[in-house]
Amino acid sequence: MDQNNHLNDTAEEEPSGKRKTRSCNGFKVFLAALSFSYISKILGGILMKSSLTHIERRFEISSSVAGLIDGSFEVGNLFVIVFVSYFGSKLHRPRIIGIGCFIMGMGSILTALPHFFMGYYKYSKEDNIAPSENSTSSLSTCLINQDILRNRTSPEIIEKGCEKEPGSHMWIYVLMGNMIRGIGESPIVPLGISYIDDFAAEGQSSFYLGILNTVAMVGPITGFLLASQFAKMYVDIGYVDLSSIRITPKDSTWVGAWWLGFLVSGLVSIISSIPFFFLSPKLNKPQTERKVSTSSHGPKTNGERNQTATLTNHMQKGAENITGFFQALKSILTNNLYVLCLFLHLLHLSGFIGSLTYVFKYVEQQFGRSISEANFILGIINIPSVATGIFIGGLIIKKFKLSLVGIAKLCFCSIGLGFLVQLVHFTLICEKPVAGLTLTYDGNHPVESHINVPLSYCNSDCNCDDSHWEPVCGDNGITYVTPCLAGCKSLGGIKNPKVFYNCSCVEVTGSQNRNNSAHLGECPRNDDCRRKFHIYLVIQVLQCFLFATGSIPSTLLIFKCQAVLQCSCEQSTGPAFMSWCSGESGE
Repeated sequence: MDQNNHLNDTAEEEPSGKRKTRSCNGFKVFLAALSFSYISKILGGILMKSSLTHIERRFEISSSVAGLIDGSFEVGNLFVIVFVSYFGSKLHRPRIIGIGCFIMGMGSILTALPHFFMGYYKYSKEDNIAPSENSTSSLSTCLINQDILRNRTSPEIIEKGCEKEPGSHMWIYVLMGNMIRGIGESPIVPLGISYIDDFAAEGQSSFYLGILNTVAMVGPITGFLLASQFAKMYVDIGYVDLSSIRITPKDSTWVGAWWLGFLVSGLVSIISSIPFFFLSPKLNKPQTERKVSTSSHGPKTNGERNQTATLTNHMQKGAENITGFFQALKSILTNNLYVLCLFLHLLHLSGFIGSLTYVFKYVEQQFGRSISEANFILGIINIPSVATGIFIGGLIIKKFKLSLVGIAKLCFCSIGLGFLVQLVHFTLICEKPVAGLTLTYDGNHPVESHINVPLSYCNSDCNCDDSHWEPVCGDNGITYVTPCLAGCKSLGGIKNPKVFYNCSCVEVTGSQNRNNSAHLGECPRNDDCRRKFHIYLVIQVLQCFLFATGSIPSTLLIFKCQAVLQCSCEQSTGPAFMSWCSGESGE
């Protein structure tokens, strides 16, 4: 009898051990797949932020439209995030995450497609002149815009400065692709975190989330490095002879290969979706496995009766899910403290997103750095400071076991100090003399407003387009908006740097022994501006560290406010609330 009992016990333990192994392996595969999807979604976001300036120049759109394109990701996310978070947790979560990653990848590819349906990028209006005229050194630069208006075959010119190239409306497809990317990203975070919280060992969910966020830092690092490299490549690489391109990445009209980044991120997102389709919707925790193994001796009819009951009540549960959704939404929106915390969280994120969107253009315009250099430098200095801040914030909460009030104080102090440090940016402004913006065109007097600056006698007969931006630096150290507005009469040399001669506006402020020339590109910044740039980098590191330190307390504050003030476990919307209510969160 003892031998038979021993054999029975062994037979019972083996299936349980196999189930435990399969559960552990399935959970590890899910964690690895989710980490890969985190990398892909952050990679796409960083590439979009880094490419906005190139998109703005390529499609000839304003900065406000470029901001609208960037914000379309959040719009798409907002459309479905509430429904995905609630109903997705009751379905096959890994498969829904996989579908989301695939949609996210297709959105990234759609974002890059307009590049293949547009003509070659024309960085200068001189490209519309016949090659024989463009190659001569006696080209009258003052009349270049007049010649362009006369020789252009397109009838789309409505008024001075209001012209569009055919296909410029295709930026709408970039907006649609980014919106689809936001829709696809929506299930990754809520369903991924709830899956980890459901099937991780007791008290280990925070550990796995830490691993997830740490691995996800590969995304921004890779994104900044790729964006820096793609920004150095010409937009039409592979289609034009690069030796014929007269501009460099430091020129204000340069457009990098922005589309390459979206093809890469789209491919990575599609690959990251594959493992989710082979994962189980549910895994067994060790406690559950023990219960299942002890009850597995029961007759099969019990399981069949349970399955029949489940199928019978399927429609009833569907109706309860819809009712529970609106009840949960009502309980959240009527929690005043939770809504206040959420509102403050949104204010913080909106400022951060706005700053991140235009920081690369700010560095380019303010400190005279190229987009490629801005991507590389900001990526190198910001990623370590953000990672350190997130770690320090979580460490402080864990070491001192902060209560709800303590977490709120930490959040207030860190974010408040971050905003105070950010005010130092107002003192780091580089003054750069630009004729027509900060000075009159003769360079003798400052102007109060850059709007409708009157022409000077040195360029009034040139018929220039004052809305075009192709800056040149005169020998007098003043930047001019275009060679035409600098009064340049001749062009010498086709190779870089391109030099313009007989510039009448430069002659007015220059000395007699100079040749009154100007070269393509803005004038270099002075030593004081370079010193301010170094201070800016230090402030940027400190600011990112403080904001990152407050990010974890800010997120925990939202969850804890809802859990503490309204612990109705039967109406809670997810496992996070259940664990807080029951005291099993492991924090």
